[in-house]
Amino acid sequence: MGVTLDGKLVVAISSRALFDFEEENRLFETGDDRSYMKLQLERLDTPAQPGVAFSLVHKLLAFNDADAQRVEVVILSRNDPVSGMRVFRSAQHYGLPIQRGSFTRGQPPWRYLRPLRANLFLSTHLADVRAALDAGVPAAQVYPHSVHASDAHPHEVRIAFDGDAVLFSDEAERVYQSEGLSAFQEHEASKAALPLAGGPFKPLLEALHRLQSEGTPRMRVRTALVTARSAPAHERAIRTLMNWNIEVDEAMFLGGLPKGEFLREFEPDFFFDDQTGHIESASLHVPSGHVVSGVSNL
Repeated sequence: MGVTLDGKLVVAISSRALFDFEEENRLFETGDDRSYMKLQLERLDTPAQPGVAFSLVHKLLAFNDADAQRVEVVILSRNDPVSGMRVFRSAQHYGLPIQRGSFTRGQPPWRYLRPLRANLFLSTHLADVRAALDAGVPAAQVYPHSVHASDAHPHEVRIAFDGDAVLFSDEAERVYQSEGLSAFQEHEASKAALPLAGGPFKPLLEALHRLQSEGTPRMRVRTALVTARSAPAHERAIRTLMNWNIEVDEAMFLGGLPKGEFLREFEPDFFFDDQTGHIESASLHVPSGHVVSGVSNL
């Protein structure tokens, strides 16, 4: 039987989302890729510092053990292959068992998500994230200056999600933006028993649910729904998750309050939202990524 990733939770991640390459990236963006390659080669034996998504990746890989390899992390990077050596060296330094990667020297790497059948793509490059979402892959633009994750929960992968246009479709958000809050509340109350369609991150939530049920006692997944909804619009969100047979551990219905301080208390390894205002608030407190989907991102 050939090598396969079937049945695994597959996370594809750019090198800049996994490691702090901000200094090197400033040289890369000048277009002088020869100087960039030279710098990375000079620093080959200097491990890069952990980046915004490092904690998420480190904890997900901890679900692997001698009995089963449940999670696969693959580097998908616009870096060149020479710079890719430093990425793998840095992963090895931190004990991250990452074996696979594609380095495209400035070309879009997202097209390799299809053969990987990735459950998640994290990148700092907006165009690649948009293309991945268009291809049906849960994807987010990592904010590289986000606060890094707390180390207070070493045996839990904590992930927080916005609802509309992330876990759920943007059906309700469209009503809110076109007709206002009262119409939104009335719309959602009248459809409380009708499940919302899935949003771009429903497949990731399903994969995390499987990982939790099939995983190891050494690690668990803890999830939170963090939404601007409030009662009575809360009920449709909860009933939708029940219809999917998926439980979240916490649900915060904030009625428009800033999400950042609530997320600071939850201490996620990553937070996903479709609105840049929420991400900018959240990134002051926790690792954050912009899901470039739905009516707010047209």
